Amino acid sequence: MTACGMTAGGVKELGVKELIVPLTPDRWDDFVQLFGPRGACGGCWCMTWRLGLRDFDAGKGDKNRRAMRQRVKRGPPPGLLAYHDDLPVGWVSVAPRTEFVRLEGSRVLAPLDALPVWSVSCLYLAKVARRQGLSSRLLRAAADFAFAHGAPAVEGYPVIPKQAAMPDVFAWTGIAASFENVGFTKAGGRSPARPIYRAVAKLASKRRGSSKH
Repeated sequence: MTACGMTAGGVKELGVKELIVPLTPDRWDDFVQLFGPRGACGGCWCMTWRLGLRDFDAGKGDKNRRAMRQRVKRGPPPGLLAYHDDLPVGWVSVAPRTEFVRLEGSRVLAPLDALPVWSVSCLYLAKVARRQGLSSRLLRAAADFAFAHGAPAVEGYPVIPKQAAMPDVFAWTGIAASFENVGFTKAGGRSPARPIYRAVAKLASKRRGSSKH
């Protein structure tokens, strides 16, 4: 198995002490531990894209937390958790684009075509895990997870930093360099500051196949 391979149990092994796994109901407490009492960012609980603006604002805090828990219980996993030494340190949200209500209604991030793509809508890292390459590893794991579930392509919506020291709070959809590091390429978009990056399943399969030789 290569460093970016997926085990039969769906666990992403990236090193002796680091794992990336789907968020299943039995890992809910770890998700809560990572997001903390404020739900990562002002009561978000990773429901920003999954609800219309009015419903999201009305649910900030406990309602969004309950909504996310129901989403996890309902399945399939809405994203992946990263662990280091059994401590949850990272999260990436990945699901079919149609799941993200607000994304579907966005003019800036309108669909590029009719392809039933999956979307990476959010990345969240604990402070101790930032600036160590974990974002790229989560993105690679998210793409592999989506491809394993039949996605023809995976999209991301990174920001383009205007300065070298961009505050973490503004990079919750990831930065372009992290996507490029794992093979995503710019596919389009209506705003230079908010491009759409895409990875295609057949390209990922070729990379995995070539790594065995």
